[in-house]
Amino acid sequence: MTPGSGKASEPSINNLACPVPEADSATLPASVCVFCGARFGADPGAREMAANLGELLAREGITLVYGGGGVGLMGVMANAALGAGGKVVGVIPSFLLKREAGHPALTQTLVVETMHQRKLEMFERSDAILVLPGGIGTLEEFFEVLSWRTLGLHAKPIVIVDTNGYWQPLSQLLHKVVEGGFAESSHLDHVAFVSDLEQLLPTIAAMPRGQISEKPLDRL
Repeated sequence: MTPGSGKASEPSINNLACPVPEADSATLPASVCVFCGARFGADPGAREMAANLGELLAREGITLVYGGGGVGLMGVMANAALGAGGKVVGVIPSFLLKREAGHPALTQTLVVETMHQRKLEMFERSDAILVLPGGIGTLEEFFEVLSWRTLGLHAKPIVIVDTNGYWQPLSQLLHKVVEGGFAESSHLDHVAFVSDLEQLLPTIAAMPRGQISEKPLDRL
């Protein structure tokens, strides 16, 4: 949905990222969008991972773009990035400002009207997509950007930070969809799973960025 238009929209094909051969300072993404939970979750490791990610992005000079909340893993990550001198951009719908306790000290806060505008704004302001542990909202955000990727609407890397195996059921589901004949095996190349942050930036750099060749649909 285009901000302010009230009409559904998808990312432009012009948002295609350039190929990145390796994770050096010249090829790091300038900004990343992170989807994660507005709760801490049951595993303390998720909270630690969120803080470490925020610090890593700040240290590497990568702008953090996220949902603008000051609670849960969202708040932990944002606070860590800010504390390490990083730049943090939050995008939050006006009706969630109170519910998610919008972070009061971000580098920039963008208030939008709808959840659709929020997702599109976050997407358009980032060069790669990261997914930390989260709930239904995090899953919905992930599947939308993955759907856009499989449709050829963008070529931004999508990386899932699999803290202590939290996202293994998701990995199994994606493989099951392919095995069931409802997606191409090449679609699995659009998502990478990493178990620790040392793998993160090299994984982003190594991910394929080209357009995919789709098989014909099953027409009647």
